[in-house]
Amino acid sequence: MSSASGTTPSDQAAPSWHHTVSKYQRADLRRSLWQLANTFPPFFALWYGMYLSLDVSYWLTLALAIPAAGFLIRVFIIFHDCGHGSFFGSQRANDVLGVLTGIITLTPYYQWRHDHAVHHATAGDLDRRGIGDVWTATVKEYLQFPLWKRCAYRVFRNPLVMFGAAPFFLYLYRFRFAHRKGAPRERHSVYAANVAIVAIGLAMHFTIGLKAFALVHFPIWIIASSAGVWLFYVQHQFPEVVWDRGDAWEYEAVALHGSSFYKLPKVLQWFTGNIGFHHIHHLRPRIPNYFLERCQEETPAFQAIAPLTLLSSLKSLPLRLYNEEDRQLVGFRHLRTLRKK
Repeated sequence: MSSASGTTPSDQAAPSWHHTVSKYQRADLRRSLWQLANTFPPFFALWYGMYLSLDVSYWLTLALAIPAAGFLIRVFIIFHDCGHGSFFGSQRANDVLGVLTGIITLTPYYQWRHDHAVHHATAGDLDRRGIGDVWTATVKEYLQFPLWKRCAYRVFRNPLVMFGAAPFFLYLYRFRFAHRKGAPRERHSVYAANVAIVAIGLAMHFTIGLKAFALVHFPIWIIASSAGVWLFYVQHQFPEVVWDRGDAWEYEAVALHGSSFYKLPKVLQWFTGNIGFHHIHHLRPRIPNYFLERCQEETPAFQAIAPLTLLSSLKSLPLRLYNEEDRQLVGFRHLRTLRKK
């Protein structure tokens, strides 16, 4: 694979892919409305079906939680597109829908939009880590950590913590507080989301009861949030990822080679809103999710991007540190090799 400072498909065929990509950067209202129609009604229908199933069998409730979680992931993808201003042609429409879907996904829209924009502007830049990304230390940094920090880092990078406990921390705690230095609109979006979530909780309390609400919604949320964290993780943490520093960092090269092409089975691709075409999304975030696959298929320069599959993506699990000397992500076992040297 070419490095971010070397020759890439974008360098070889920039005129062709620029032209192909540009025609997909406009929202299609009919496709957007159809995506709303095939996402929200099934989600709420499944939610209500789960509530009714509580009187039948909780195993049935849990079984229905799996497809419901898939639809909740689609809701987040729509929220995500609104944050990029790509779901509708109107920015106002994007913002309104973004705020509403943010309440459903427990995510304050304007604050998340700001942090995610920073993520896009700095992804793969080792000098600008820490906002909107999965914190990853370099081998050199880790070896310089005091003992307590090494232990904390190992706990944080444990899959049970990252994909189990982290969603609780992120959505139930982290997103409930505004950034101190955030713009007023960003801070207010956090306060408004919190008020709306409390209002929904009170409505559930006085209608179906908080116990029934928790029995229905908690399984959906934990499946969807854990899967969502995994998707975000594997989009930038995979064996062939390219990261750079300083002048060597190039936006388009790192977008193509620092973001994965996660080729999922069609049903999972549908539920995840084509977010597996993450290399294209980072290259041009104004492309709506429903155009990403066609953009991939119609752009010869993208065919050189090797895809990750469900099986091959599991190789990302033991990766914990970035080794700048070899320009690759490595696991903690790599440290044993260094000690032997």
